[in-house]
Order: sequence, then C-alpha cells, then structure tokens
Amino acid sequence: MSQRNLQTQEQTQTQGQVQVQQMLPQQVLLVRLMEMPVESLQHRVELECMENPWLEASPNQSEGGENGEWDSPPLEGQGEASDATYDYRSEEDMPDFLTGASHSNNAAEFMSYDDTLSLTDRLREQMADFDLTDHEKELMEYLIGSLDEDGLLKKPLAVLADEAEIYQGLNTNVEELEQVLGVLQQFDPPGIGARSLQECLLIQVRRDEDNPYKDLLIKVLDKCFDDFIHKRWSRIEQRLHISRAKTEELQREILKLNPRPGGTLGAKSADRAQSIQPDFLIDTDENGTITVTLSQGNQPSLIISPDAEGQKDAFVRQYVERGQMFINALQQRSETMMRTMQAIVKLQKPFFLEGDETLLRPMKLEDVASATGYDISTISRVANSKYAETTFGTFPLKWFFTHKATQNNEGDDVTAKQIMATLRRIIEQEDKRQPLSDERLTQMLNADGFNIARRTVAKYREQMGIPVARMRK
Repeated sequence: MSQRNLQTQEQTQTQGQVQVQQMLPQQVLLVRLMEMPVESLQHRVELECMENPWLEASPNQSEGGENGEWDSPPLEGQGEASDATYDYRSEEDMPDFLTGASHSNNAAEFMSYDDTLSLTDRLREQMADFDLTDHEKELMEYLIGSLDEDGLLKKPLAVLADEAEIYQGLNTNVEELEQVLGVLQQFDPPGIGARSLQECLLIQVRRDEDNPYKDLLIKVLDKCFDDFIHKRWSRIEQRLHISRAKTEELQREILKLNPRPGGTLGAKSADRAQSIQPDFLIDTDENGTITVTLSQGNQPSLIISPDAEGQKDAFVRQYVERGQMFINALQQRSETMMRTMQAIVKLQKPFFLEGDETLLRPMKLEDVASATGYDISTISRVANSKYAETTFGTFPLKWFFTHKATQNNEGDDVTAKQIMATLRRIIEQEDKRQPLSDERLTQMLNADGFNIARRTVAKYREQMGIPVARMRK
C-alpha cells in the first residue's frame, strides 16, 4: 500500500471518531422532571415514595406551602445561573448503583424513570439515535409537536413549512421537512408520523421483516387500499390471485396493526383538554404588581426518613442516596421553572398587565435563555407541555413565544399574533353585505402600519379559519 493511501486511510479514521458526552444519572433525572407538567410530576413523586422506603413527606410544608405552591423572590440582581448544580461532580464520585457499575440488577431498576413519560417525550428521546444537525433537531421537535392525537401528521408539509416560519422562526421548506419526516417515521411505535392511515399501516408492515406475509400485505395496502377500506375482499382475491384461506390469514395479520400509534398521547391530550392543571399561577393586581407562583399540585415536600440516620447497611445507603438525589432534582426543577417563568413575564410584561395579545412582543427561546442564563434546551423543556393561569385566561407557555413577522412604520418589531388580531378585528367590523377582499385587507393593514404583502394576509386568514370574501356574505 502506498504512503499516500496510508495517509488517506489514517485521515479517514481520524475524522470518523466522534466524542459522545453522556449525561450523569442526576442530569438525566433533572431533565425528565423538568419536562413533566405538574400532574405528571405529582404521579412521579408518588411513585418514587412508593418505591423508596426511606423517602417520605416532610412533617412541615415550609417549602411547598399549605396549598402546594412554591414562590420565588424577584430575580433582579441575581448572577447568571448555570444549567444545574449537581451533588456529584464526576462519575468517579457517584455510588456504583447510580453509574450502572453495580454487579446486581438493582441499577437498572433504580434508573427506571420512564414510567410517566408521554409519547412525545419518548419520541424526543429517540432523536439521539440518529445523526441529526441542530437545524434538523429543531425541525424534528416541530414535527413531533405537530402530530395529532393518533400520532399522525395530518397537515400538509407545505402548510407546516409556512407555520414553522411564522410561529417558530424556523426557515425550512417541503423538501427539508420530508427528509426529517422520513427519520421520524423510523421511530417507535411503528407508524408514528404517517400522513394517512394507508401510510401508517404500510410503515408497520414494511418494518416487520419476519412476517411471512409481508409482500402480500404490502400489495393489499398499496395496490388495493380502496377495496381494503370497503372490505371488498373478493375483489382483492381476484386482483392478487390468492385463495380464500390466504385472504383470511391476511385479515388476521392486518388486525394486528395499530391504526392509532399515538393513542396513548391522544388519551393524555383528551384528559388535559377536559381539565388543565396549570403549572404556574400568575396574578396581576390593580396596582400593576405581577406575582408568579409555581403550582406543585398536591405534591408534598420530601425528606429522608430520620430512621435512616446511622444506618450502615449498603442497601439502605443506596436508597438514601437515591432519595437525596430525587429531592435535589425537585428543588432544582422548582428554581429553574420559576426563573424561566419570571423571565417570560418580564419580557412579555405588557400582555400580563393588559391581557391584550397584540401587546405580545417577539420572543424566542434564545431571548429567555439569555435572560436566565440557562441553555436553550432547558428553556424548551420548561416551555413544553406547561400551562400558565393568568388573570386573562390559561395559556400554554409556548403561546408566549412569538416570531417577528415584520416591522411597522415606526420600525418596531411586529408579531404574527399582532397582525392576526388586527386582521380579525377588521373582518369582524366589515360590512357583511360587502366583505373585504384580501387586497383591501392588505391596504387597511398597511394603513395601520403593518408592512405585509397580500399573500401573507391570505395565509394568516386561512390559518385563523376565516373564509375568502365571497364566502363571508
């Protein structure tokens, strides 16, 4: 082999090395607790107390308060916060059972924190199994958040591309979303991210390499789907030249497929739609004072049982260390949640004073990260699946994040929400006998200082579910 070939091989091998940073168990626990809304957190605390005999409720509720609420002092003047402070600074400091180095099977049991994860959380965890760029990760998060209660992606990719730019500030296109969607459809459960029932079932069949009926099932679902939907099995037999016995076998195989791969997510969504338990309580009094409270639900303050003091048994010490790690993670979660929410309130103060959505300012994850000192991923976890109850209603935290759509005549940034609120007001006040065309709406918005094009007006109108002028008579 020539010297040049040796150098090329050596260079290729060197470039192929990837440094992987693994999170410590304390970090993993904190991340998962951070992502949980208050009702899931309450269940997680109950589960931990059941599994850990040395973890119990504090006799006094000084931290949680009588109503399970947690208040934080104003954040002005505080230094920059780190993402988290951990009891164990290196893996060498960790007890064996927490690092997975234990020779027993207890380590896996102790680190089983997946019990209360939603399907959304499980999908996000699987992102680490694929080589995605930072931009692709953002798009993947967006697609996961766009799934319906069945785990399907019903909106056309062209619409999702537009909405990603308007609401999330993500510049993308259909081709790029198609590529990321292809990765999402490789996640579990099989069928997730499909755009139709047909695609959902086909994904599941194609992934089942051991199914002896795989090829025939694909033909039924791909070539004879309309007959399949209408249960015209005799026609399928004729088209595929198969026997009645074979047809019955195919029917049994199809019954094993799941048309609703996101069914568990749908159940959670339905429950939440019926009764949303806010994670934050934000009160604005008549003097303009805004108070932020973190709701802990019925979650008690936790302590390590006094009976554990002086215990020398290694098994007891493992539980004590596990319990202390859990208590520390809960405290860190509370501090991070409060600091993040207070930053959001400060950045969107006009809205919290007036309750007018047109007063919402452009705000991205980066803005809150900069105000708190936390990483953007931390802000994303806090904002995901959390709700804030305000004087003016209950809102998902993601609602407060708005993208700059344009600038007004004074050079101030304007959000899509402001434009849509103004557009809605104009349409509500129009003469219903002569509804305003998109061209006329554009002229009126421009007169109000919003520098946008007619196609943008049409896009916002469609997103609000408002029909064209001729259909509004």
